[in-house]
Amino acid sequence: MISLATKRTPVPPSSIIPAKVNDVTLTIGGKSVRLTNLHKPFWPELGVTKGDLLRFYADVSPALLPHLHGRAMVMKRYPHGAAGEFFFMKRAPSPRPEWIELCSIEHSSGSVIDFPMVQDLASLLWVVNLGCIDLNQWYAQCDDVDRPDYVHFDLDPVPGASFDRVLEVALIVHESLTTLGMPNFAKTTGSKGIHVYVPIVRGPTQKKVWTFAKSLAFTIAAQHPKTITAEYRIAKRPKGRVLVDYNQNAWGRTLASIYSVRPKPQPTVSTPVSWEEVQSGLRIEDFHLRNVPTRVLELGDLWKPLLLKRGRFPLEKFL
Repeated sequence: MISLATKRTPVPPSSIIPAKVNDVTLTIGGKSVRLTNLHKPFWPELGVTKGDLLRFYADVSPALLPHLHGRAMVMKRYPHGAAGEFFFMKRAPSPRPEWIELCSIEHSSGSVIDFPMVQDLASLLWVVNLGCIDLNQWYAQCDDVDRPDYVHFDLDPVPGASFDRVLEVALIVHESLTTLGMPNFAKTTGSKGIHVYVPIVRGPTQKKVWTFAKSLAFTIAAQHPKTITAEYRIAKRPKGRVLVDYNQNAWGRTLASIYSVRPKPQPTVSTPVSWEEVQSGLRIEDFHLRNVPTRVLELGDLWKPLLLKRGRFPLEKFL
């Protein structure tokens, strides 16, 4: 058994998970978590293993964990690696460690689902060990799952649209939000697009947040019809445009969190970026499992403002 003294190591290095063993039990903050099949290839062509994925998450955990804390986690499990089949799992599996905290959410069907929450490094490693390559948490915190604390836009290229066009649209959305006085922050999706988030004062229901996002998306699309679409029906979307997707603001939907590794041929990471970087022409592949931990150490968490109470936008004024 390997013990990690978290108080003495505030930024846990990747070496906490040994490279030469296939299974290990760590004790982190008094919690015992077993990690298995560390040598299993998750990106076989690149020689990237499940252990490498776990080490990545350990290294970025100081920046990542505050964004996950207090939120239900929808598990998307890839037991055979990034190219293998996956399945969604909402209910926390059983058996599980007794220290895994749950978020019980009642759905419209009347059923109550006990989602796991990632509250600390031990629970983060436990979830990733289940084969969760990317992390998908709820927009609202568990103490009020109907009232999110941010609104967001997923900028997704329609076939025929280049990533340069995605960057162009990101800057248009940035300008539109800034004109409204709304602070906004960008991250790469790690897949094909850009996510733009606005921290809001918690209060409006998820349906009202969704309604606002839809209205703004259609307004921006009407102002830039040759570049942007807000059409949610795939068959109706004009080619070569960028979709300003508002619909992920709906209740129960999720997007990959910041610092999520994506199950793509390359282990790209959904990474917070500055608007200056967007302007300069970044690329999705610039941010990956191998270099993002160093970036976080050097720059810190560019999305820290989304965690603060100050500076949040009062969306009620538009509703």
